[in-house]
Amino acid sequence: MASDTDQPTILLVEDDQLDIMNVQRELRKNNVTVPLVVARNGREALDMLRGEAGQAKIAHPSVVMLDLNMPRMNGLELLEILRSDPEFVNLNVFITTTSDLETDRLKAQDLAVSGYIIKPLSFDSFGEGGTTVDGFSLFLDLLKLKQ
Repeated sequence: MASDTDQPTILLVEDDQLDIMNVQRELRKNNVTVPLVVARNGREALDMLRGEAGQAKIAHPSVVMLDLNMPRMNGLELLEILRSDPEFVNLNVFITTTSDLETDRLKAQDLAVSGYIIKPLSFDSFGEGGTTVDGFSLFLDLLKLKQ
C-alpha cells in the first residue's frame, strides 16, 4: 500500500457545484496542486473507493473533504461506513458543512474526523469565523506533509 501515499490526492465528496468550484479556487489560491477527485454523494464516493457499481477504484486519498448534507447517502452515513471498514478506518476526513449544529459536530468527533470546516470555505473570513481558517489550515498542513 506504500504506492498509495506516493501521489497525494484529495477526495471531495460534495453535491453542490458552487461549493466544488469554491474548494478548487481556495486550493489554487494556496498553491495546492494535489489532484482533486470529486464524488457527488456518499454512495458515489464509496463506490469510487471500493471500485464498485461500475466505478473505477481510485487510489487511497490523502484527505477526504466530506459534506454532511447530500442525497442518497449523507456524509455522516459514509463516515460511519468508512470507520467500520479496516481498509478506510484511518483516512483523514475533514467535514465541510454549512451546518453548525452541535449534534453534527459531536457525531463527527465520535467518528474521529481530522477537522470540521464551516462553509463557505474562505480565508477572507479570518476575523469572523476562525474555525474555517483553522480547519482549512490544518487540512493544508496535512497535504504538505504528504508531499
